[in-house]
Amino acid sequence: MPAPTAEPPRGRTTYRHGNLRGALLDAALELAREGGPDAVSLREVTRRAGVSPNAAYRHFTHRGALVHAVSQAAMAHVARAMEAEIEAAAPAGEPAARARARFRAVGTGYVRFAVTEPGWFRTAFHVPADMVHAADTTAAGEGGLTPFELLGAALDGLVEVGALPAERRPGAEFLAWSAVHGLATLVIDGPLRGVTPEQAHDAGQDVITMLERGI
Repeated sequence: MPAPTAEPPRGRTTYRHGNLRGALLDAALELAREGGPDAVSLREVTRRAGVSPNAAYRHFTHRGALVHAVSQAAMAHVARAMEAEIEAAAPAGEPAARARARFRAVGTGYVRFAVTEPGWFRTAFHVPADMVHAADTTAAGEGGLTPFELLGAALDGLVEVGALPAERRPGAEFLAWSAVHGLATLVIDGPLRGVTPEQAHDAGQDVITMLERGI
């Protein structure tokens, strides 16, 4: 299965005219990609954007507001990686096979993104502390769905083809999410940090197979 192509690192963003908020957010995304959420600071963001620190406060009244915006933007990158995996994995054939492939691609794209973009992955899940923004368009991919919504749609697809009993559908997204997120966290921040990307991929496939059999 081909890996989705990661976006090339952005160069320095220097604000000249137009969308200052967008320039600040791009600069913050650079920092998050390099060092995760802790690397995002208003002072460094404004320096990279080429404006005075006071200019940022018209758009982000405090660092927390900036980090939240970056978290949502990073989540949108997660969604795009999942979408790319879904597109690459989509098989021809009967509906049940397509639904299963979509479900597997959602988990595969999630783990792959964590391994290839750990800074953005950490940032995506840094804030908020609840699910209130899980469906915000600021966290959506090209198709308009957030990572959480992509997972939900994949599970609904399994129900539609009879691969997942309807009575087991409620709450299944939290079980599936917990499993793949747990593996991703172990790989980028835990005792599995030493595994290769190939080993992480194989472990992800095993976890997804476990989920297919257990949900």
